[in-house]
Amino acid sequence: MVTVPAEVRRQLDLGPGDKLRWQVSESDELHVEVIHQREGVFDDFEPVDGGKTDAVAAEREFGAER
Repeated sequence: MVTVPAEVRRQLDLGPGDKLRWQVSESDELHVEVIHQREGVFDDFEPVDGGKTDAVAAEREFGAER
């Protein structure tokens, strides 16, 4: 685990859940890529009612064997 100083977190706009990808180049330089956690990705979508399902009937329909 690594602790990133507060000033660096602010500059990189790091938030909870964000990740850092570390790479060392052939010339021994350290490169860090920020991977921002995407929260609420589906917030703009309305839920869809799939209706009732019958898992046993679906298994039989598709020929699933036990």
